[in-house]
Amino acid sequence: MNGFRALAAEFQKVLTTRTWWILAIILVVYVGAVSGGLAAFFGWSTNDPDIAAQGGAVPPGTNLSPLIYSFASSIGYVFPVLLGALATTGEFRHQTLTPTFLANPHRAVVLWAKFAALLLIGAFYGVLAFAASVGAGAVALSAFDLGTGLDSSDTWALIGRGILAMALWAGIGVGLGALVPSQVASIVIVIAFTQFVEPILRTVAMLSDVTREIGKFLPGAASDALVGASFYSVMGGSGDGATLEWWAGGLVLLGIAVVITKLGYFTSWRRDVT
Repeated sequence: MNGFRALAAEFQKVLTTRTWWILAIILVVYVGAVSGGLAAFFGWSTNDPDIAAQGGAVPPGTNLSPLIYSFASSIGYVFPVLLGALATTGEFRHQTLTPTFLANPHRAVVLWAKFAALLLIGAFYGVLAFAASVGAGAVALSAFDLGTGLDSSDTWALIGRGILAMALWAGIGVGLGALVPSQVASIVIVIAFTQFVEPILRTVAMLSDVTREIGKFLPGAASDALVGASFYSVMGGSGDGATLEWWAGGLVLLGIAVVITKLGYFTSWRRDVT
């Protein structure tokens, strides 16, 4: 019962603030605009004979629908990470940990309840993101007489795995917030790593076979492997063996989330609070 009460309390903490729905709105608008816009561009370029003669905007034979739909996770994952980090660092910033620990002195229970709550909210973000990418992308693809893939079980499997990836990213955000309790610092780390550091590392990793094997285990690469499609992999010309199996990508992402959260527990989460 103590765990269920802690879980309910963590849901209440997140859902009674404006942060979660503001991020959700931005997520839907951003993903919808990118997915719909690029689907329209790819559809137009595919049907343009001059561009097609030059090789097209994407490699010939590329199935556009999973590529378009996967933008929900490949660009939208930063939002559940931010939400998880903000939900955790906000406890330190606003000193709400003090009454929380007075009500429930089992700090590990509190942290893992927050982790579980954000997993579920991250999955909800995944539902919103894929609703935006599939909705806008399918309309644009249909406008250019391209297949939407909505009648394929593979498409729905991709969507389900993408929702799971978004949930795990929220768990990573919780761990990061526990490990780096400064809200400003955690936000900077999220933005810097997701937008600059990892893309550079993934690009450099493609330069040799050894680094390519290491690059598979970067969180973004593991997330793309779990989902099963991404714009990055198509543009990088990845072939067989260039990514992890989807289940392995999921395990890597889960492992990162759990390890970071445990590190956060053994460092800042166990310190005295005022």
